[in-house]
Amino acid sequence: MRLIPILTALLSAQPLLTHAASIPPSSDLERREPRREKKKQKGMPKYFHEPGGSDLGNHYDSRFEHGIQDYADKKITQLLMLRAYLTFFHDNHIETWLAHGTLLGWWWNGKMLPWDWDIDTQVSGSTLAYLGQHWNFTKYEYISDDDPPVRKTYLLDVNPASVERERGNGLNIIDARWIDIANGLYIDITGLSETHPDDQPGVWSCKNYHRYHTTDLYPMRETLYEGVPAKVPYAYDRILTQEYHEKALVLTEYEGHRWDPITKEWMKKSDDELAQEKKEKEAAKKEKQEKEKAEKDRKKDEDRKKKEEEDKKKNQEEQKKKDEDLRKKVEAERQEKLAKQQQQTEPKEDEKTSEVQKSEGSPSPPLVEEKSSEGHGNEKLRDQGDGTAATAQRLKRRFQILGLEQESSGLQHLRRR
Repeated sequence: MRLIPILTALLSAQPLLTHAASIPPSSDLERREPRREKKKQKGMPKYFHEPGGSDLGNHYDSRFEHGIQDYADKKITQLLMLRAYLTFFHDNHIETWLAHGTLLGWWWNGKMLPWDWDIDTQVSGSTLAYLGQHWNFTKYEYISDDDPPVRKTYLLDVNPASVERERGNGLNIIDARWIDIANGLYIDITGLSETHPDDQPGVWSCKNYHRYHTTDLYPMRETLYEGVPAKVPYAYDRILTQEYHEKALVLTEYEGHRWDPITKEWMKKSDDELAQEKKEKEAAKKEKQEKEKAEKDRKKDEDRKKKEEEDKKKNQEEQKKKDEDLRKKVEAERQEKLAKQQQQTEPKEDEKTSEVQKSEGSPSPPLVEEKSSEGHGNEKLRDQGDGTAATAQRLKRRFQILGLEQESSGLQHLRRR
């Protein structure tokens, strides 16, 4: 079952490959500068090639490019090419519509933006397949309505990789081109398909990640663009705002052009105006740089002052902490000294107390019995007197030890006795 889509894609691509021989492949033509070799990537190789070398060089097909056109010639070439493209699709009842910068030009005045080298259109995936099967490599002879008329030949070239509706390797995001074979300028044609109808029904996308809802596109609005019938998406305003933002819908000066509200035309500025604008831009740029430098210096100065304040505050806090630590240290040393003094004093007090206790508790010297003939009464009186004197002596000694200068009344009483 998986082979059916592959076979279908190959069959649809057969007309593209069959007619390819009538147009020289872009890789066989001489280019302005040699292309750098790139690493091989999976998927189909790049089909459309541009000479490159500059932004303008990227808007020419290498097979038909013969040099970059000037502003006036480019404007005429694009105008005729666009009119021929819209006329061909309208006459053959093939649906196509304006996209991207081309749609923005229509929004302003129904014409191309004069500075835009891109002309972009879109078709549905089914229309793209139809073009590949029935109209690929069609050469369209166009005769303008100008006086005198201009005869031009254009080529519709459908990319064989258009059968792949996913981005793939990114080398073939352009599905088809409408090419002026006289100079190589072209219109890019991209297809929109519902690539994920199961997960995202009603979401149409191209290979360059532009996505739209069905209600953004349909029903198409019929209009005129550069004087010929054309179509634009239904929600063109929302599409333009999402892609270019609102600024693109109101900005009246852009890319060396100024919008003239009276003629409703984008007018190219003169060389003097451009030179003056350049001078003003340079002056404005210089002023901006000076302001930025001044602001930078101011901020730098503020940061320096702030750092100085922070450092000062930090130093103060550190000094305060040092002072507090020193105070605590001094206090601790003082307390330690007092403790040592107290420890040294306590033993002396203990010694004094011990001596007092020793003196108080020491027994009186033993009485010696006198073998005198006076008898027992005299011996008793002597013994009593000796005891009183000894007691008084002990108390006196105790007061001396304790450092007392005044004697108690009791001691004096004992002395009188």
